[in-house]
Amino acid sequence: MRIPVLIERVAGDGFRARGGDPLSLCAEGRTEEEAVARLRDLIEDRLAVGAKLISLDVGSADHPHAPIPGWDADDPLFDEWQEAMREYRRQVEDDPNRI
Repeated sequence: MRIPVLIERVAGDGFRARGGDPLSLCAEGRTEEEAVARLRDLIEDRLAVGAKLISLDVGSADHPHAPIPGWDADDPLFDEWQEAMREYRRQVEDDPNRI
């Protein structure tokens, strides 16, 4: 498994490695590598005592505007709307003062 880890310098000579949720753990070391190794140990300790880290697939939600008539290409109202737009454009092009 791969997780993002933030590594930052701390006051003095040292580094902090921090994992994000749901593994909100933090470890420090004299070098970046030492801080990361300590963080890895903390995570492995948590998993060793029964914690589980899983991925969850969830269904996608329908678009909130999907049920609006006229926005579905198969809806006859969509064709009427397009024709009305074309007619309006023709009228504006024929008479620029119409707007």
